[in-house]
Amino acid sequence: MNDQVAVVIVAAGSSTRMGGRIKKEYLPLNKGTVLSTVARTFLNTGLVSSLVIVHPAGDVDSCKAALDSDKDFFKDFAHIPVYFAAGGNSRQESVFNALTFLEKNTQPDYVLIHDGARPFLSEELVRLSIRHTIEHKASVPYLEPSETQKEINENKIIVRHLERRTLASVQTPQGFDFNAILSAHKTAHTDGKTYTDDTEINDAYNEFKTFAYTGESQNIKITYPQDIKQNSSMETKMIRTGLGYDLHKLVEGRKLIVGGIEIPFEKGELGHSDGDALLHAITDSLLGASGLGDIGSFFPDTDPQFKDADSAMLLQKAWKCVQDKGWKLENLDCVVLLEKPKFLPYKTQVQENIAKILNVNPDQIFVKAKTGEKLGDVGSSNAIEVFATCLLSK
Repeated sequence: MNDQVAVVIVAAGSSTRMGGRIKKEYLPLNKGTVLSTVARTFLNTGLVSSLVIVHPAGDVDSCKAALDSDKDFFKDFAHIPVYFAAGGNSRQESVFNALTFLEKNTQPDYVLIHDGARPFLSEELVRLSIRHTIEHKASVPYLEPSETQKEINENKIIVRHLERRTLASVQTPQGFDFNAILSAHKTAHTDGKTYTDDTEINDAYNEFKTFAYTGESQNIKITYPQDIKQNSSMETKMIRTGLGYDLHKLVEGRKLIVGGIEIPFEKGELGHSDGDALLHAITDSLLGASGLGDIGSFFPDTDPQFKDADSAMLLQKAWKCVQDKGWKLENLDCVVLLEKPKFLPYKTQVQENIAKILNVNPDQIFVKAKTGEKLGDVGSSNAIEVFATCLLSK
């Protein structure tokens, strides 16, 4: 990814509901504090070009100390610029200060804005935020309200019965095209209105509206001290495994494509699409784990539109459907059985390409190379056989 993505972590509030003892962003958590945990989650993805932390005006030292409490933080991320910007009298003003700081210093392509008191988000949510922001220019994770919603008047009388399916409880990170949200914030800064979050500012002044996608139930905002203890230990994940398999005949006159990488050989996979057996098996494993079906039901070989189709494109389409159901990839493990040519020299390149297709870290992908020991169709170089298993969570 060549786009520059900055992250703004807003931690300038007073934390009055925490009892006035300590700012919630500075409370201990994991290896350091709530704030260092939040920052580490973003930077661990390897997709962030710079970080701006918005601190209470006049107290940057406490903010730096909260990061430094994780003794490895500045060592682990020495290659990523970390900046500090003074907050304002409101969240809106604090974000505006951070955006104007970025305008003067780094001018990124995109920016993610996150509450410093939301430390339980996953790295996968960060990756989703970046992906949807690049695709839609503005994005926000949301959850459907779990309880029926009503609108009441000043006398506490219900005046409207709201449809829960049309409502969204939004979270952060909220992602935006940087120049667009900066321009919108500049206008909002002088219009005399108060805005509840950055999506409202974007939708007020930009032609494109904010895209909402399924967030994470554990991505709560800490309000009271007990929120940390309860949510640090709570088990929120549903886990599912998926098994994928594919076998393709090798024939002359076709390209040999494995994991989206063309491997020089006199034979290639025979198939309706480009015949990439590895990507087909991965697609099946992901669809199976999520309960959405299989590659045959998604991309039938009787449909002419999939004739010689790029299997990477098919995998991306299927993976998007899986992600839209709230599933995230924990890891993917594959076995490629191929007698000739030797697959091992291409293994790392294939793993990295699969990670790129799925927009995940390469260390979540592993591909093992095996031969057929000169037995059967694989052993006689007449076929390629692939097994793939995945672990999904939500």
